[in-house]
Amino acid sequence: MTEIQLSTQTRDATVVVAVRGELDVVNSQQFDDYLTEASAGTDRVVLDLSAVDFMDTSALAVVVSHWRRLVEAGGTFGLAGARYRYTKALWITGLADRLPMYDSVDDALAAARPEPGAGPQTDAGPHL
Repeated sequence: MTEIQLSTQTRDATVVVAVRGELDVVNSQQFDDYLTEASAGTDRVVLDLSAVDFMDTSALAVVVSHWRRLVEAGGTFGLAGARYRYTKALWITGLADRLPMYDSVDDALAAARPEPGAGPQTDAGPHL
């Protein structure tokens, strides 16, 4: 069995999930379950991939499903530290151009931080 290490911390009201090791078909269910539990009750998640040594398309499917779920609920989901050599599936599939990707967790947190004074956004049009 391929071992992965998963950890979670909260920074700036954002849940940061760090992954270490290989993400593949063997542990994609464990990865999915962990992300589900870690993101329960929050609408802002950063997935730190800087210590991932390999990622296959089954793990990528997990990432995409969580990204879609959070975005559809009005939240944010960003990837930090993905290295091409180890996470080629992101680029090969074209998802590197669609998913919010950042060089570091700090960059992702800065992008996820709401602007001061910004209230909830709605599509209700102008208020008179």
